[in-house]
Amino acid sequence: MKTLAVLGATGSIGASTLDVVARHPDKYRVGVLAAHRSVDALTELCARFRPELAVIADAACERELRERLHARGVASRVEAGPHALVEAASGAHCDTVVAAIVGAAGLESTLAAARAGKRLLLANKEAVVMAGDLLAAALREGGGTLLPLDSEHNAVFQCLPREHADLDAVGVKRILLTASGGPFRGRSAAELATITPEQACAHPNWRMGRKISVDSATLMNKGLEVIEAHHLFRAPATRIEVVVHPQSIIHSLVEYADGSLLAQLGNPDMRTAIAHALAWPERIDAGVAALDLVRLGRLDFEAPDLATFRCLALAYQALATGGAATIVLNAANEEAVAAFLDARLPFLAIAETIERCLAEAPTGAPADLAAILDADLTARRHAQRMIAALSA
Repeated sequence: MKTLAVLGATGSIGASTLDVVARHPDKYRVGVLAAHRSVDALTELCARFRPELAVIADAACERELRERLHARGVASRVEAGPHALVEAASGAHCDTVVAAIVGAAGLESTLAAARAGKRLLLANKEAVVMAGDLLAAALREGGGTLLPLDSEHNAVFQCLPREHADLDAVGVKRILLTASGGPFRGRSAAELATITPEQACAHPNWRMGRKISVDSATLMNKGLEVIEAHHLFRAPATRIEVVVHPQSIIHSLVEYADGSLLAQLGNPDMRTAIAHALAWPERIDAGVAALDLVRLGRLDFEAPDLATFRCLALAYQALATGGAATIVLNAANEEAVAAFLDARLPFLAIAETIERCLAEAPTGAPADLAAILDADLTARRHAQRMIAALSA
């Protein structure tokens, strides 16, 4: 029986994870549930799964969570603050950590889980984008296992041989990440000028949080996934390509030197990737409907429009630049997306903000976590100034 810590339990990945877990009470139990500040939702989850530890990242919500759990007769111990997330990820209450906190806020707990040798189910792509080399070192130090939860990277993982430390040694030619194209596929830049947050969050295939939905609409989500694939699979950017596939049935592909192209297919439901990672190297029921290829009838593909959806090109640019550029890319994007969702910034200005920040990115590579966090904070302040200027 595996004991899980679900960090980001009230988000979409957390909900999907707990749905799979609930289907297999003989295989999994929940030791830790953590959320940012969603007290009501976390209370309900604790009442259902009865974890030993409940963590609320916003310390201002600690008292309310304690009172809610007490009123429901839930005996889970309550801890609060970022340090509590780190301790929960690395402590004795779990052997498996689902890292599903969105954004840079999930970095420290992800690194802590890796150093502690946990089985790390990674949905927090920003941790890899900001600190890919540091995460790899932490995994080596702790001796744990990383399994990707992003549907694209999980698909690549499934299409690779069990041992794939050297892509050349196993004959891999290219990694192809598929993208739905988001809700605005085929539109021109002029048509995107008046896009609202509600429109950007209405993804045609996937049910996701608001930040990730906007990233999908700008194609930044795919850009972050390119950087993540570079670190996870030790692949140069020149061997990672993006292809738009509107149906979101093929989740990614791996091309081999002999001309073979292996793909992982399935309905667009995160529970497939989650169930795979939870049970690997075995397989379990995810609760996902079988894929009916005859009813589907067709699969379409096209090249991404890098001129209109510039965020994907900016991600490739940041990866090629190196140093702190990917940290700046991620920080500027998080700030710009937040401003867009608050109606303080137009949709097209998200890419403009990122591009301006990248132009001033430091060239040196941060040596440790403190330097990474400092680069992140500096980039956020710069992005906030850019946002203020663009929205004036």
